[in-house]
Amino acid sequence: MTIQFGLKSWLAGCTMLAMTASGAFAEVVFNRGNSADPESLDPHKTSTVYEANILRDLFLGLTTEDAKAETIPGAAESWTVSADGKVYTFKLRAGAMWSDGSPVTANDFVFAWQRVVDPATAAEYAYMLAPIMNAEDITAGKKKPAELGVKAIDDMTFEVTLNAPTPYFLEMLTHQATYPVSKANVEKFPTDFTKPGNLVSNGAYVLAEFVPNDHIKAVKNPKFYDAANVKIDVVNYIPTEDRSTAMKRFEAGELDSNDDIPTEQLADLKAKFGDQVRLGPYLGTYYYAFKTDKAPWDNVKLRHAISMAIDRDYLAETVWQNTMIPAYSFVPPGITGYETRTTDYAEKSQLDREDEAKKVLTELGYGPDKPLKMEIRYNTSENHKNTAVAIQEQLKPLGVEVTLLNTDTKTHYGHLEQKGDFDVARAGWIADYRDPENFLALCKTGTGNNYGQYSNKEYDDLLASAAAAADPAERMKKLSDAEGVGVARDLCVVPLLYYGFHTVVSSKLKGWEDNVMDRHPTRFLSKE
Repeated sequence: MTIQFGLKSWLAGCTMLAMTASGAFAEVVFNRGNSADPESLDPHKTSTVYEANILRDLFLGLTTEDAKAETIPGAAESWTVSADGKVYTFKLRAGAMWSDGSPVTANDFVFAWQRVVDPATAAEYAYMLAPIMNAEDITAGKKKPAELGVKAIDDMTFEVTLNAPTPYFLEMLTHQATYPVSKANVEKFPTDFTKPGNLVSNGAYVLAEFVPNDHIKAVKNPKFYDAANVKIDVVNYIPTEDRSTAMKRFEAGELDSNDDIPTEQLADLKAKFGDQVRLGPYLGTYYYAFKTDKAPWDNVKLRHAISMAIDRDYLAETVWQNTMIPAYSFVPPGITGYETRTTDYAEKSQLDREDEAKKVLTELGYGPDKPLKMEIRYNTSENHKNTAVAIQEQLKPLGVEVTLLNTDTKTHYGHLEQKGDFDVARAGWIADYRDPENFLALCKTGTGNNYGQYSNKEYDDLLASAAAAADPAERMKKLSDAEGVGVARDLCVVPLLYYGFHTVVSSKLKGWEDNVMDRHPTRFLSKE
């Protein structure tokens, strides 16, 4: 028997080796180009698309998104809404587990959401939870986190009480700011819970490695409720701030996709990669932020003069090769029921705008003999550099001396989020949910992502009035009025372009569905 058993084992081992060599049990690896390294993998301390791409794979909110970015059940398998639209009761998935095998409970969501609004957390997205009862008073330090309008009815039932009906609430819950974190995990590793080996997550993947400036590795989570349908075993997120190098790596097969391309190479890339280059509308706005609480940028006439002098058509057509659209409102078009509000010079010719800009600058005492000095900060990318250089050249004839400051993405956004000093800074906003409030909240006083520190009570009051409006049409009207005040009149941000997505996706990847949110959770993809 010993000899027979050994022979069988040897034969079985040979069979396994053969199957592995033939690819039958080969690991499926997705090398995913992802523009930049994250500042953090704490879902409550992130703010960029680059971070969201990773966290969407690691965690699961009460709701989530399918391959087409449509809202579907997530950690909650069902929910009910009260007749007045203010109380949501979520039933969590039976048997759902964290990656360490412990159960995901309603108390995890209570802990996580209280953590988000706690001022001690300093969450950039704390304002997102403003529709929840007492959230704003908590972030303002007027109430305790325990007073947030959330509670665990039992281990599997989570209840949320809102201030008013909130049309976008369920879609909002797909965002990382609302993801749960394991209380036990955070308490065990207070400052290190996001490190590989420590991080406990409830999504389709588990963090395995994080090598800065090289890769982040996540592996399939066997505890995930739908693990049987997850086809990719390993996903490596590769930071690709140098888009040209990323294209070479894609061509060499080292990357299976990349979330951006150097647009000046668009024609060549389309000729080389064909329909692997994906282009389409993307619900977002590319903008510049002035430091509005600092002279001379606190002068709204000066801000408008700079804005008027920027030739957006040139940026869209030449710099971005028609992958973007000129923008004169912060909220991009296409949100049902909403009327965007644009600057009053949106319909003027570029020559007329430049003449008006020169006139204003002269009135303010600036010109070739007394130049206005302005520094533009931007994060690493050929596209952002080319945009800043073009604007530098456009402003030069008006006596504006522009200098450029480039830093890597992590440093750039860290500086802005920490309210560091600047003149003008490049930024972009991609919708977290399809509602104008998601854009307009960025100009609200005290908002974490209000980089330019714009503050206006009239604007804030309009947003508050919209949030309290029971009638959907009235709510949209109030939001539109707010954009008219904060953006069209005060230029809290300078909208430059409406985004279009421009990515490369290998033909080996299956299940990649183009959508206006440009979201593609790895759990719905497969690779040949």
